Amino acid sequence: MNVRRSAAALAAVGVLAAAAPATAAGQSPSPSAKVAVPAGLYGKSDPTYDGVWRQSLTLTAQRTLGYRPATKAVDWLAGQQCANGAFAAFRATPAKACDGKVMVDTNSTAAAVQALHAVGGHDAEVRKALVWLTTVQNKDGGWGYAPGGASDTNSTSVVVGAFAAVGQDPAKVHTGSRTPYDLLAALSVPCGQDGGGALAYQPDKKGKLAANADATAAGVLGALGKGFVAGPGKAPAKDGCAGAGHLSPAQVADNAGAYLAAAVAKTGHLRSTLPGAKDQPDFGNTADTVVALAADGRSEQAKKTYDWLEKNAGPWAVQSGPAAYAQLILAAHAVGAQPGDFGGTSLVRSLNELGPAPRMDSAAHGTGKSEKSDSGSNLGVWWFVGVCLVAGIGVGFLLSGRKKRQP
Repeated sequence: MNVRRSAAALAAVGVLAAAAPATAAGQSPSPSAKVAVPAGLYGKSDPTYDGVWRQSLTLTAQRTLGYRPATKAVDWLAGQQCANGAFAAFRATPAKACDGKVMVDTNSTAAAVQALHAVGGHDAEVRKALVWLTTVQNKDGGWGYAPGGASDTNSTSVVVGAFAAVGQDPAKVHTGSRTPYDLLAALSVPCGQDGGGALAYQPDKKGKLAANADATAAGVLGALGKGFVAGPGKAPAKDGCAGAGHLSPAQVADNAGAYLAAAVAKTGHLRSTLPGAKDQPDFGNTADTVVALAADGRSEQAKKTYDWLEKNAGPWAVQSGPAAYAQLILAAHAVGAQPGDFGGTSLVRSLNELGPAPRMDSAAHGTGKSEKSDSGSNLGVWWFVGVCLVAGIGVGFLLSGRKKRQP
């Protein structure tokens, strides 16, 4: 869950050259004189490539801690939505209607869904975003970063998390007979190959799958039907890569979990694969790996990896900003650790100081659960009705044969 999970995703929206130096450093792009950081947005770095993403992670982490995010912060995120329901990475002038020049994407949209659902009171925005996501689902069951782009593990997984967060079964979100789980199974590296059990970001031009730790951590949560917030799961039946042919979601998750556990077993962390980052730790993906391992029931290894982060990730979080603090808080939640004491530093205070101060919600304190929507509506029911109205048919999730709509 970095600025954007991979360089490939940034390339898909044509900003790789501009973002690569900052991404390689493991942080958000440096401040820009041309882009003012709006009031209500967390962090002071240029929000061009990660504004909605970092805000969504921040609000989700705050709700997990039992905080009620500041109204200004929530309003900023909700105000980034386009009329068609989609979100872009950042819109400097949200009052202006979205047009073809606004580069909306599935990742920002799915992240915003999880955050706005967590804070409550934004059912209409959440419904619109979910409907838009169904209209840009690919025939293979997955999603790409940009509408119409080739499906990838990371984008598919974060969208799965959005539907799961609101209580919708991701297996029922499909075009024709293909579901998101079919896409994840298709991108799982076979056990007999190098990197077996891991997930690839996408196949290469020849269709070959290469293990990608970032995609693998995301894929574990996707295959388990989990969003950003995940706690300890049931221990896997087998401690290794198993199965052949079309794998079940549980098999995809367990194989990927075994790969990640082995990857961090010796050092406690993942190594960065970015150019010029030889033998450097990948803090962000290591934090994601903690959540993935815990969700897959590998609690012992998840705790060991979190302990490594607690000893080493503090400077990275200071340099990287709100998204990094949020990742570490979600990792702490996954293993039952106290984010208020992270190697002598409070992740909670450090995050909250980067934007409008939230308040402790006494009703949610200690539960890690968000309240029901302020409107009191049942999102599941209204989401089903909303899709029926949009599709103009009598079946909620079966939007087969639809064309991809550009914003």
